[in-house]
Amino acid sequence: MILIIDNYDSFTYNLMQRVEGLGTSTQVVLHDKISIDDITNLNPNKIIISPGPGKPENAGISKEVVKNFYTKIPLLGVCLGHQCIGEVFGSKIIPAKHMMHGKTDEIEHNNSNLFETLSNPMTVARYHSLVLDSVPNGFRLSAWDSQNDIMAMQHESLPVFGIQFHPESFLTPNGDDLLRNFVNN
Repeated sequence: MILIIDNYDSFTYNLMQRVEGLGTSTQVVLHDKISIDDITNLNPNKIIISPGPGKPENAGISKEVVKNFYTKIPLLGVCLGHQCIGEVFGSKIIPAKHMMHGKTDEIEHNNSNLFETLSNPMTVARYHSLVLDSVPNGFRLSAWDSQNDIMAMQHESLPVFGIQFHPESFLTPNGDDLLRNFVNN
């Protein structure tokens, strides 16, 4: 079972449907209605931290989930979830060079893990005005936009991934393939 931490985002159930469409079960929990002990007892195989409004400090338990489980359970942070992972490991959240709300964009990637077999450059859906200022220590850059804003990162030795864009959106044609790479890794 893949646990999805819902940061009160309208895209969370789209994300759930995409993941379930890959043949795996999910459970969605609100970020302020669950504890670390509850998550431990659920014993998920993987955790996805959803998009959401605001900044990581508005994401309830999401940062605590990263701190408590990054060495134990594969994690994927999407948009706000990506920013939560970055902030836990030392990045700062800054305004993006260009606001991207409901827009498609071409990003480039390094063909690693999540991006294996995906087109490069790749069209993605972006819904954000904030980005990470840098790739945190222990992580490496996986994808970037034309302004060199960080679009994806991964831990150097653990299955911990962050993506700034929305793979669940119909505006991300390879989104299911990216999610499949996370689910099957």
